[in-house]
Amino acid sequence: MTPPVSNVYEDETHKKYQQPEDDLQATSSYIFVGLMCALVAFGGFVFGWDTGTISGFVNLPDFKQRFGQISSEGNHYLSKVRTGLMISIFNIGCAIGGLTLGRLGDIYGRKKGLMLTMVVYIVGIVIQIASVSSWVQFFIGRIISGLAVGSTSVLCPLFIGETSPKQIRGTLVSVYQLMITAGIFLGYCTTYGTYHNYDDSRQWRIPLGLCFAWALLMIFGMSYMPESPRFLIENEKIEEAKKSLATVNKVPVDSEFVRHEAELIFSAIELERTAGNASWSELFTGKPKIFYRLFIGVMLQSLQQLTGDNYFFYYGTTIFKSVGLNDSFETSIVLGVVNFASTFLALYTVDHFGRRLTLLGGSLGMAVCLVIFASIGVKSLYPGEWGVDANESTGDAMIFLACFFIFFFATTWGPTVYVVISETYPLRIRAKGMAIATSANWIWGFLISFFTPFITNAIHFAYGYVFFGCLIFSMFFVYAFIPETKGLTLEEVDDLYANFTPGLAFLAKNKKAEKDGDAAEKN
Repeated sequence: MTPPVSNVYEDETHKKYQQPEDDLQATSSYIFVGLMCALVAFGGFVFGWDTGTISGFVNLPDFKQRFGQISSEGNHYLSKVRTGLMISIFNIGCAIGGLTLGRLGDIYGRKKGLMLTMVVYIVGIVIQIASVSSWVQFFIGRIISGLAVGSTSVLCPLFIGETSPKQIRGTLVSVYQLMITAGIFLGYCTTYGTYHNYDDSRQWRIPLGLCFAWALLMIFGMSYMPESPRFLIENEKIEEAKKSLATVNKVPVDSEFVRHEAELIFSAIELERTAGNASWSELFTGKPKIFYRLFIGVMLQSLQQLTGDNYFFYYGTTIFKSVGLNDSFETSIVLGVVNFASTFLALYTVDHFGRRLTLLGGSLGMAVCLVIFASIGVKSLYPGEWGVDANESTGDAMIFLACFFIFFFATTWGPTVYVVISETYPLRIRAKGMAIATSANWIWGFLISFFTPFITNAIHFAYGYVFFGCLIFSMFFVYAFIPETKGLTLEEVDDLYANFTPGLAFLAKNKKAEKDGDAAEKN
């Protein structure tokens, strides 16, 4: 369903501007900009591919033989410490990359920044695929590839948010999460295929080798993308910015629409420049409510990890092996299918229901699924015997609940957090704010992926209650602290934050969202 397009725009003084009928954005322009943003969002596929493959790598015979240890019985295995490090260190690389390489987008532009990060990614993959028996070498390669993925996690939503029309911005930023889920699913499938068809290093080297194709596709695609108009105007390349706006919206470069949009962006940037050059300290002292907005970003990214989604994605094969399933790889593929398919629904929900309601509903749905999942695991499996065989009905019930959990995550918190973050910060500090917020996500990802083997060994499925508590907290946080930004331009978001009281977000008024909701009810 294509969102309705209004022919009325508002400038910074809230005066009405009537766009000429022949300049109205047609459905074809939405399709065009959607394809462009999908190409940018492919950076999410790279991240998802790593998640989907590494969870299988640690269970592959050849991988354990090369990088594991030998038990007293003569079997090769990966210790919990080594498994945790090999999976989780990627997140540390991502956190560092988001804070450092993410700056490439401010220096060279969003598209060139993404191209450069893919070069770094290729270096990391080469180091990993060349590893013969040294787990440390593989470990270092994952850090380097993590640097690149961390940067893309900042630049991709940033680029999409600055390029897409406000009417469908939420939908297009959500495509980034859709690409992540596609990468996870295809990563599962590829590892499953190599596991059943090879008994040597091709089990894991083929999935790694395909990363070259993803990186080259990203580089090639970016060469055809127009640069962010907001970045171009900030760097005083007005004519290039107009061409970018015209290309994205499929209107003539001399149209009134392009002129008006360029003036809106220029006015907002000029207003920001009066406060001087942005610095890291401004994240804590800037106005309107910049530190509060940074706090929101960090908390949302942290809570996204604390939903428990990566408990299933990183350790899915291990979890379901523990409940007696013969082929836990197949179960991971099922979760991947649910994750990928459900994200398509998110492309509709985030702009139809708004950011707040989507997040609140997701927290409630995941909490219900997780508390039942954990309770079945605690009650039905033998206490203290992690890894014992469970009866078939127990395993089926837990898979069923895991699928519903993934459904709620994929349609709500998975994509919506990226949408909120991409539209929360003013242009002059947007890259810095998103870098810090995203780094919080990666740091929590590291902690969860590293400590999960130890925690599950100690408390087994009771671990789910920890995430249940976090989900209950997330509902209160969203209700109190996250204002609705549906339908607002990035410049209008500033006005919203300037005029509401922190902690009382449920009282903040978004007249555009309310108007859209009333119109939807009438229809």
